[in-house]
Amino acid sequence: MKKINNPFTASEEFNCIGCSPRNPIGFQLDFFLDEENETLTTEWNPQPVFQGYKNVLHGGIQATLMDEIASWVVYSIIGTGGVTSQMQVRYRKPAFIKDGPVKVKAWVIKHEKKLADIQTQLFNSENELCAEAIVQYFVYPVSIAKEKFGYPGKEAFLKE
Repeated sequence: MKKINNPFTASEEFNCIGCSPRNPIGFQLDFFLDEENETLTTEWNPQPVFQGYKNVLHGGIQATLMDEIASWVVYSIIGTGGVTSQMQVRYRKPAFIKDGPVKVKAWVIKHEKKLADIQTQLFNSENELCAEAIVQYFVYPVSIAKEKFGYPGKEAFLKE
């Protein structure tokens, strides 16, 4: 597993709720690439402030985690920037906060022209599948992603 570099942290204005290490209420996610399987993973330890029902990780937070990792698949595997077009989530079982870290995995299942479908899965600390989603991204040509969104290029995510 190779840790993915977060090139956005160079900007003082960068404050993403998913991946900025400086956002005090954010998730501060790091991502890891399994190059052989072209799969990204992240782990996150939920706190009680992120619950819906008592001790249950809120479904919207689970969806946000899966959407965030999908964007990093677009950056570091597909090699461009994009925006979420749609997301189909299936909740399979509660993810309990007291059980500790959740693990999120993602990979490309289809990429045609301007649309990419990313499979995501969220597991509890016992490695039981709690939620999954297919996140469809509208992906921009690299030149537009660089110009409009400050996409730094795939190499910026993969450098040592």
